[in-house]
Amino acid sequence: MAVRIVASIIMLVNLWILAMPAQAASAVEIDQRVTSTLNFFTQSTYAGKKLIEQASGVLVFPQIYQAGVGVGGGYGEGALLEGKQTSGYYNIAFASIGFQLGAQVKSQIVLFMTPQVLAQFKASQGWEVGVDGSITLVTIGAAGSIDTSTIQDPILGFVFSNKGLMYNLSLEGSKITRIHR
Repeated sequence: MAVRIVASIIMLVNLWILAMPAQAASAVEIDQRVTSTLNFFTQSTYAGKKLIEQASGVLVFPQIYQAGVGVGGGYGEGALLEGKQTSGYYNIAFASIGFQLGAQVKSQIVLFMTPQVLAQFKASQGWEVGVDGSITLVTIGAAGSIDTSTIQDPILGFVFSNKGLMYNLSLEGSKITRIHR
C-alpha cells in the first residue's frame, strides 16, 4: 500500500512539473495573463467590476497550479495593480495535508479596499493569509450579484477557474511574496 502511495506522489509531481512553465514568466507574460484574467472576471460579474474600480489595489494571480495526493501544494505568479498600473510582481505558494487527490489550475483576485491594508501588504516581507491579514472570500450569486455585507471587509478574494467561480475554498496558509521581474 505504501509503495502505491509513493508511486502516486511521484507520478503527480512529474505531472505537476510538466504542467508548470519551463521557466518563470517574464513581466510581459504576467501582465498579459493578468489583463486576460481581469477581462474574464469583469465580463462574468458587473458587481466585481465595480469593486475593482473602488479598490486601492488589485492583486491578480492568473494561473495557480495546485496538485495533491494526500500531501499537496500550489504555486502561481501574478501582479499587483494600483489604478491600472502594475506596481509589483508576486508569487503565491501553499502546502496542505489531508484528503486530496488531483490537480487543477485556478485564478485568484485579491482586492485591497483601503489604502491602509494595501500599505500593510506592500510593507511586508512575505504576507501569509490568515496571519498577516484575512481575506474574505466573496460568493457571487445570480446575475453576478454580490452579498453587500462582504463588501465592507477591507480585503476581498475571488477564486475561479475558466468554468466560473469556485466555492468552498480556503486561502488560509497561502504565502504571498514579492518577486522581481
